[in-house]
Order: sequence, then structure tokens, then C-alpha cells
Amino acid sequence: MNLKIMLSTVAIVALSTTAQAETLRLLTWGGYAPDDVVAKFEAETGHKVEVTKSNNEEMIAKLRATNGGGFDLAQPSQDRIAGPQAEFGIYKPLDLSKIETALFIPSMLEATKGNTTYEGDVYGVPHIWGTSGLIVNSSTAADIKDYTDLCNDSVSGKVSYRLKRATLTGFAFAMGMDPFAAYGDEAAYKDILDKVEAKLIECKSNVKAYWDGGDEIKNLLRSGEVVAAMAWDTGGWQLNEDNADINYVAPTSGALGWIDTFAIPARGRADEAAYAWINFVMKPEIAAMITESAGNFTASQGGDANVNDALKQRYQASFPQEAIDNVKWYPVVPAGLEALEGAALDRINAAQ
Repeated sequence: MNLKIMLSTVAIVALSTTAQAETLRLLTWGGYAPDDVVAKFEAETGHKVEVTKSNNEEMIAKLRATNGGGFDLAQPSQDRIAGPQAEFGIYKPLDLSKIETALFIPSMLEATKGNTTYEGDVYGVPHIWGTSGLIVNSSTAADIKDYTDLCNDSVSGKVSYRLKRATLTGFAFAMGMDPFAAYGDEAAYKDILDKVEAKLIECKSNVKAYWDGGDEIKNLLRSGEVVAAMAWDTGGWQLNEDNADINYVAPTSGALGWIDTFAIPARGRADEAAYAWINFVMKPEIAAMITESAGNFTASQGGDANVNDALKQRYQASFPQEAIDNVKWYPVVPAGLEALEGAALDRINAAQ
């Protein structure tokens, strides 16, 4: 009799465990769910993971087509959540009580929660992040600390940046203005753009070239034709591998940051597995594995400590805590501002 009871108990426990195990259909970017991380998660939790690699545009299109179905966890950038949610209702509010928020860098968590809040509910928390700032050759351009320093006489003819929104935004912050605060006021934003446009035209002679692709700017910096540029952090760290004088610098007015998030689709059917994945990958030791795979750091508190020593040193040199807390995270861009920016960039490009 006792043996029958024991066997029945084991069977019930096994059935319960099986019932709790879910298949997590993850819609993410390349490198964000490496095979070794998936294997560890499956072994530790019993959940299975099906990974679909995508990008922002495809994520929104897939979720729109299914009214928020087909996937249990998605990773859109933070500026692709509140707007699509208001228009299409493709996400469900997060239950923050199921997320181990202590695992996150506080400033990134709060910024993302704020930028993904719609009608009082939070729809996203941060995962992978990166920035645009300065790449500087310290042997010849040590005085370059902020975006507007690219206009210094000391680097005349040896500067490069893109004719894109990031340049307008960075110069605005360095000039003491807050373009993000003006997003809701088109006239105020136009006034900021006018001032930035004048500044960029004034120091246009400093520009060796307006770069388009990552390889182009890295080659210009390697050759010494450019000694200071506005570009992405990962590019600066890659250049530092070959030339210790070149590295990424977070500008004093604040690097410009993007964040890819965790968001749960409206018709996801494996919420428990989704929350389990979020908490699992934000553990510092797991976050380091993802950084090694993706090339960018995560919002995991202490996640940088476990990456390879060379990359960790480059990251920590570029981002002391005060620089992280000073990152200006991109909010959602209201309709109409792109046209204003495009017109300003066209005039800068055409100026003699």
C-alpha cells in the first residue's frame, strides 16, 4: 500500500512539473539568445525556447498581423512600444512583481519604464543597450570631451559624424538645450533645430567627411585622417583593440542611448516562461554570456564584471557610473519632427 501511495505521489509531482513547463516563443535580435544560454535556461527551468530572430520593423509587423499572437516574449526597442500599443494593442502590461528588478541597473530600468508606460501601465523593461557618443584619438585630440568640441580649431579638417538625428540631438544637449523635452512642442523643437543647424554650418570646415557606414568611420580613424568622431560605442572598443590611443568617450553632456527591451505580446500564452527568461538572463553571469555573443552590454547590475577582461576594461573606461546615469535615452519621436530634422540636415549638407 505504501509503495502504491509513493508511486502515485511521484506521478502527481511529475504531471505537475510537466504542466508547469512551457514553450517560450521568443522574438528577438541576433545574438540576444545564444545557444549556450538557451541550453542552461532549459536545463534549469524545464521550459523550452523557440527563437525567432528579427528586427524592430519585422517585430511590429508580425505582432500586428496576429493581434499580438504567435510569440510569448518580444524584444523591440523602447521607442517601439507605447506608440504601437496605443495604435494596435499588441502588448500586455507587465506584472512587475514577477520581475526581479534588483537585477537591473536602476537608471536604465526607470528610464525604460517611463518610456514604455501607456495609460498608467508599464509595457517594457530594459535588456540590451548601446550608445552614440565620441570616438577620440587621445594622442592628437585629447581636448575632445563633448559633441561641440568637434568644432575646436585643434581638430580642424579631422572630424567626422553622420548627417542624422543623433548629430542634431547630441549637439543640442552639448549646447545646453534639451531636445527631448521639446518633442511635444513643434515650435520649441524648431527653435532648437535652428540653433543647432547654425552651429553645424559654422564649423562645417572641421568635417573631413560625413560617414554613412560603420566600416567607413573605423577606416577613417585607423588611417588618422579623422582623429575625433561621433559614432557608436562598439566601434570605439573595436578600434581600441588595435590602437590603445583610440577609444570611445561618453560625452560630458551625455551619450545618446538606445535600449532593446522585454515586452510580452498581448496574446502570448507562456507568461510564466517569459518572466522566468527575463529573470534568468538578467543574472550577471548570464548577462555576461549574452554580452560576449551580442557585442553590447546589458542592463544587468554587475553584468560587466564577468565579460572578458579586455572588453570589461574598455567598457569601464568609457562608462563610469556617472556616465551611465547621464545617458540620454531616446524617447518615442512624435509625428512631424522627422520632416523638420530632414530639412535642417539638407540645409547643413548644402551649405558652403
